[in-house]
Amino acid sequence: MGNRKSQLEYDAPWRKTTWGTKKKDDLINDIKGIEPTTGDLKCLRVLLVGPCGSGKSSFINSVNNALKGRITSGALCDRATGGSFTVEYKPIKIESGHSSLSVVFNDIMGMEPGCKQGCPVEDIIKAIHGHVRNGHVFNPEKPLSPEDEDYVKDPTLSDQAFCVVYVLAADRIQLTDPSVLEKIKDIRMQVRALALPQVMVLTNVDQACPLVNANLQRIYYSKKIKEKMEWCSNRLGVPMCHAFPVKNYHEEIETNNDMDILILQALHQIIHVANDNSQARSSNNY
Repeated sequence: MGNRKSQLEYDAPWRKTTWGTKKKDDLINDIKGIEPTTGDLKCLRVLLVGPCGSGKSSFINSVNNALKGRITSGALCDRATGGSFTVEYKPIKIESGHSSLSVVFNDIMGMEPGCKQGCPVEDIIKAIHGHVRNGHVFNPEKPLSPEDEDYVKDPTLSDQAFCVVYVLAADRIQLTDPSVLEKIKDIRMQVRALALPQVMVLTNVDQACPLVNANLQRIYYSKKIKEKMEWCSNRLGVPMCHAFPVKNYHEEIETNNDMDILILQALHQIIHVANDNSQARSSNNY
């Protein structure tokens, strides 16, 4: 039994955190208290990118669940389709409760293996720069062009994304097609000039490790979860301090403090780095 335990977990956590209602309340209060650093910014836009079925839409709903204390369904998601369920560029407001800092998550069509499959990388880059109109339906075979009606020729600062969040499923990340990982690395290379913060969220942690499945609070003791995060960090170039393991809401009908704390820790980092980037890009007139 002892040897089995040593194979699954470390003696001490590799990332320290605290649990309980107070921790959750502190995170929510801190998130609500974040002030916008750019005065003329109408919303702080965050773009979610990832393979089909990685849990992008579920993560958006899980964030709102954690903040509202109840199960929500602002972003439609589906576990039955083989391809991407999200095809439309739709903004979803994160209800942080702070009217002066409006946070918007934009979910996009999932990435798929091969050429002309899933969301075109060109369209993801255009979305980051604010050139994609809300409601645009992505077409894998025809990326958005400046001549299209849905192309925003003169985007405002609020149209742009200030953080890209890569959402990956921890239970099958090492089975991800290499071409999808190459597309993600391509995005990273193309946005270097913006100094765009990039955060990695690993979903399905309970399905990736039996230790975590039994007790979510053991997540930062788990060798398997750390190995998967390091694997992603090494291949995508996102530092471990910007990588967050979470369990999305799926079958639950009530919120859970442990799930919420992991989700809110990721949201806390996303908002802070996006807010910082909005100020830098405003100052440098990107």
